[in-house]
Amino acid sequence: MTDSIMSKAATMEIPINGNGDTGTLPEDDSLEQDLQQVMVSGPNLNETSIVSGGYGGTAEGIIPTSSIKGPAIRYNAEFNKRIPVTGLGPNMHHSSSSSSMSADQTTRGVAVEKLETVKKWGLNTYKCTKQMISERFGRGSRTVDLELEAQIEVLRDTKRKYESVLRLARALTNHFYNMVQTQHALGDTFAELSQKSPELRDEFGYNAETQKLLCKNGETLLGAINFFVSSINTLVNKTMEDTLMTIKMYENARLEFDAYRSDLEELSLGPRDALAMARIDAAQEQHQLHKEKYERLRSDVIIKLKFLEENKVKVMHKQLLLFHNAISAYFAGNQQQLEQTLKQFNIKLKPPGADKPSWLEEQ
Repeated sequence: MTDSIMSKAATMEIPINGNGDTGTLPEDDSLEQDLQQVMVSGPNLNETSIVSGGYGGTAEGIIPTSSIKGPAIRYNAEFNKRIPVTGLGPNMHHSSSSSSMSADQTTRGVAVEKLETVKKWGLNTYKCTKQMISERFGRGSRTVDLELEAQIEVLRDTKRKYESVLRLARALTNHFYNMVQTQHALGDTFAELSQKSPELRDEFGYNAETQKLLCKNGETLLGAINFFVSSINTLVNKTMEDTLMTIKMYENARLEFDAYRSDLEELSLGPRDALAMARIDAAQEQHQLHKEKYERLRSDVIIKLKFLEENKVKVMHKQLLLFHNAISAYFAGNQQQLEQTLKQFNIKLKPPGADKPSWLEEQ
């Protein structure tokens, strides 16, 4: 073993003279030629080998790189083990970077869209506020439809009056309900006293019968009044309110149309250079869009006002007739006519206690 190591060491010695020139051993010539050949041709990576063990080891453990497939392997010569090198491949890196770029672009696009929306909203709000202030101080002009605005004012006045009728009808219902409950309690008291007072049995008896009859007729009248209140409430708070919401949209469209019309008029009075002409074209486009919106909503308001008037006449004709017949029959004491009125208008009375919510609804 020692002789082998010494012979290897002797072959690796390269004598150096005083000037630094190499010696003239035959092994030196062959070694220099091999090095020059390697320098010129370069190594073939497909034929390189990984050698296990130290210098001068056996051929065992030589792994040609051309035969390696699959994951890369790092060879640890000290422990004589092969350690697989794990990590992300180039395709996975490219996919992850592409998805990251796509997410960034999507986020940036959403942010730009929101910014553009806020910008348009701010510009529109500024123009409308400017137009509204100009109209209030009498410095700006506005589009006026006298006939339509008169109809809108009539509707608003009618709604206020119908709301007053609705409020009074609800108050009448509450007061009359309390009266009926009092009559019911009074009738029960008279009936009880009739049983306990033999000397006044007849007097308490027919008073108890009268109060029970009045209570029954009062419950019938309450059914008619409740139907009247429900119909007026639907007419005022749903039908009229829906028309007024359309009117509000129409008035906002009118304000926007006048704002962009005034903006176009101001730009038309200015210079006519290239930049000014571009602004005029943009203002003309916006003016046309808001004009179409204004005219469309104006047409919707006219149609809704027409249908509302027809519906109001039909509903109020029926409800006013019901209210009159029911009140007249009750205070005339005509029970048969009162019941006939409810049948005429298809009103079904709720059974006692139906208005009270169930125990599940109270939870």
